[in-house]
Amino acid sequence: MSIGKRLAAEFFGTFWLVFGGCGSAVLAAAFPELGIGFTGVALAFGLTVLTMAYAVGGISGGHFNPAVTIGLFAGGRFGARDILPYVIAQVLGGIAAAGVLYLIASGKPGFDAAAGFASNGFGEHSPGGYSMQAALIAEIVLTAFFVMIILGSIHGRAPKGFAPISIGLALTLIHLISIPVTNTSVNPARSTGVALFQGSWAISQLWLFWLAPLIGGVIGGGLHRALFERD
Repeated sequence: MSIGKRLAAEFFGTFWLVFGGCGSAVLAAAFPELGIGFTGVALAFGLTVLTMAYAVGGISGGHFNPAVTIGLFAGGRFGARDILPYVIAQVLGGIAAAGVLYLIASGKPGFDAAAGFASNGFGEHSPGGYSMQAALIAEIVLTAFFVMIILGSIHGRAPKGFAPISIGLALTLIHLISIPVTNTSVNPARSTGVALFQGSWAISQLWLFWLAPLIGGVIGGGLHRALFERD
């Protein structure tokens, strides 16, 4: 498959992840009286990955996340020369999705992106008031396990055709665990898109939501390669 088609798949896959996941948080999580809450948002993120992995995973591999791209490289499943183009496509997809979401959300009177806009944060900007240290640990550990699950699910020993399901459910579980801690990133592209439209504290804290997932991705990929790949 050509690099152009693979990058387009990553762009649209990441767009859907950010639009679907963050859109559920911004538009539906606290909808008057019948909002979907944390559980609904967690499920929405999982469904975005599941659906787009089936839709375009066969074209690009279905990363939709710079930390996954780095993790697959660390796990020996992705070439170094395509890392930067993939990451750029993912970040652009995340920004485009956040832009469309902003246009929709701003159609409601009283909307203010500065209030949060599904951005990730720690300290006073953590949904549960968790510290920077707690956020860093959570994002590293959860991203590492996410990458390990991905590598295990796409391995030749795994049952064929079920990888998107296990990966989508893993992302749902990750959100169920960590929405109160950081609003859940494990994905720098997801964090970047909404932070740019939030425009203040989310940008100043964005460094953690690049650093921690990338570290976690390397750890997860490296551990899977060291422990579970055949010599």
